[in-house]
Amino acid sequence: MRSWKMTLPLAGGAMMALTLACGIVLPGSAAAQSGEVDWEKKPYIVEDGKVDYGTYNGYRRYHSYCHVCHGPDGMGSSYAPALKDSMKSLSYSEFLDVVVNGRQNLSAGKESVMPGFAEAQDVMLYIDHIYAYLKARSDDAVGRGRPDRLPPDQDPVFQEWKASQ
Repeated sequence: MRSWKMTLPLAGGAMMALTLACGIVLPGSAAAQSGEVDWEKKPYIVEDGKVDYGTYNGYRRYHSYCHVCHGPDGMGSSYAPALKDSMKSLSYSEFLDVVVNGRQNLSAGKESVMPGFAEAQDVMLYIDHIYAYLKARSDDAVGRGRPDRLPPDQDPVFQEWKASQ
């Protein structure tokens, strides 16, 4: 299993790409101190009910890996908690720590275990997209089901991705 320090650059690179693409501000940066939106608090773009490429891709990746335990649309199941609710109190670094390293929880005599996904490239390469989708769900910015996407010519995240290809 990879350690946190080896995996973090994968996620950090994705976060940096999204940051540059959207003009989103990272905590502690000069722009963050000037009052612009903090990426960690709002890592998604939703306009007229349509989401950016990253948030849409996060929906797809979430439903490929996470929904089996955490339920469709982050609503939870008898097996794992509702991430729609958990994301209200988790910071990005806490979210990343749980996804990378996993978590064991013992409450009310019931043990639950989430495996770490440090070795799952399809999760780690898109961890920022999954975070964006779940944060949008948590903030009620995106409803249940497959979200509609912004048109590519109006989507700064998609434009940045396209330019990088």
